[in-house]
Amino acid sequence: MHELGIAQNILDIVRQAVPENLAPDIRKIRIRVGQFAGVIPESLDFCFGVMAEESGMKQAALLIEEVPTACRCRDCGREFTLKEWVFLCPHCGGANLEVTSGKELEVVDIELVDHGGEAS
Repeated sequence: MHELGIAQNILDIVRQAVPENLAPDIRKIRIRVGQFAGVIPESLDFCFGVMAEESGMKQAALLIEEVPTACRCRDCGREFTLKEWVFLCPHCGGANLEVTSGKELEVVDIELVDHGGEAS
């Protein structure tokens, strides 16, 4: 289960971005995960929850935005989103495709609670 390693990497990124004394104030970590990234979002969320509990970020929730797989046909030049895992251009039937999105795995933002109790 490589989601455990990915969860650890997310926590490492957050530690680099947020001072240690503010770790308990982290409420949400939003990430983008492409459908083609080889990550099972439910497993990642579970692993993150366990690791966040042990890391001092007990209140942190992982918000996962799934990015659909998009392609560009190198034969006809049209762009489209894959509806199924069929790697054929729906316009010309060509198989000469370039994946243009759907491989992402990135931390987008980190939300903290400010001392007034409001999200910032």
